[in-house]
Amino acid sequence: MSTDAKTEILERLAGALSDHPQAPEIPRAYRRHSELSREEIVDMLEDRLLDYKANVFRESAETVAERIATQLGASARYVIPEGFDTALLPEDTAARRVIVDPNDSRRASALSVRELNRVDAVVTSSTVSCAQTGTIFLSGRPDEGRRAITLVPDHHICIVPLDTVFELIPEAIARVEPTAPTTMISGPSATSDIELERVEGVHGPRTLDVILLG
Repeated sequence: MSTDAKTEILERLAGALSDHPQAPEIPRAYRRHSELSREEIVDMLEDRLLDYKANVFRESAETVAERIATQLGASARYVIPEGFDTALLPEDTAARRVIVDPNDSRRASALSVRELNRVDAVVTSSTVSCAQTGTIFLSGRPDEGRRAITLVPDHHICIVPLDTVFELIPEAIARVEPTAPTTMISGPSATSDIELERVEGVHGPRTLDVILLG
């Protein structure tokens, strides 16, 4: 774009906004607060995730490490974000070669995309989940890590604390920092090819294991 063309565009924008038009008020007649019980909300999330072909498990603080070990298998090499609670991991963490990835990709210890592609799995927590749509929100918190570690490995084990599950999108959105680099997950990565055949693992993990913790 030439300088003259850019100047003309900016001048037209300035002219259109010169009378300071006000945005119309947005009607918000939709539901913003759930009336369901906690059990009903969690059941709804599980139903949606299973429909999206995710694997869903209900675990307690005492059983979650065993579940993670089972889902990883005997020799998986996996990555965790630096703020993840290691008390939730299997006791043989060292033997399984856990790699801790920093939130800041500029740090020397941050894994490259090639290195992440050679990792078998990633284990993270989550910010909040919406039961109505079966969506898990990741917002780059220390126990979730940067976006790359949840998009490149082929297997994602995601911890969803029960007290972070809400029914409605407005309830979930209200609990996410507006400026955070948010990723919304609704089941494993999947799309359809030209013949409408489902293809998994195209733009994210092929396998999603969700552990409902509480």
